[in-house]
Amino acid sequence: MVRPRFAKLPAEQQQAIVRAARDEFAGRGFHDASLNRVIEAAGISKGSMYYYFDGKEDLYAYIVRTELEQLFVHLGPFHVPDDKTADGYWSTLEDYYLRLMAALTATPELAAMIRGLLAASTTPVLAQAQADLTQAVLPWLEQAVANGQRAGAIRTDVPSDLLISVVMGMGQAMDVWLMTSKPAEDELPRLVSVLIGMMRGAAQP
Repeated sequence: MVRPRFAKLPAEQQQAIVRAARDEFAGRGFHDASLNRVIEAAGISKGSMYYYFDGKEDLYAYIVRTELEQLFVHLGPFHVPDDKTADGYWSTLEDYYLRLMAALTATPELAAMIRGLLAASTTPVLAQAQADLTQAVLPWLEQAVANGQRAGAIRTDVPSDLLISVVMGMGQAMDVWLMTSKPAEDELPRLVSVLIGMMRGAAQP
């Protein structure tokens, strides 16, 4: 994990490390990335790097998380859908998903790192990083499901946690497919509409 000492670095030194790591991971992927190249590009010693991070996996997880946080700050809040009709509810979710995927399409470096995180999650550190991201969005999903059930948009005949697991599995598959296939910008709305329609088919009453 990132060590508290990293937060005590001057902002410009933190940014130099983040910039070097982001460029290396986005350009080469997790497995082919070299921590030595990151160290050289950041202008620090190997000892200093291990003073701030436990290793390449921890640095990668930190970069993906911070880049995602900045993306969501840029996009603005995604309020839990509270539409009173099923069509309105699913339309809101489609709009959210399109905004997110359009932003990822516009930032291919971040999309590449997310793909790398999903592909490399068999390692304990990155598996934990993926689990942490899931836990971070779980309260939002739970409230979204509850609101959808009240609106008649989400089925109530299966446990909510099972429904969330199914929807998250579909969502992850959709994310990977869209980020890998890299559709044209003008094709993205249609594809997102089709994918949300598939999710709606599984989750609606």
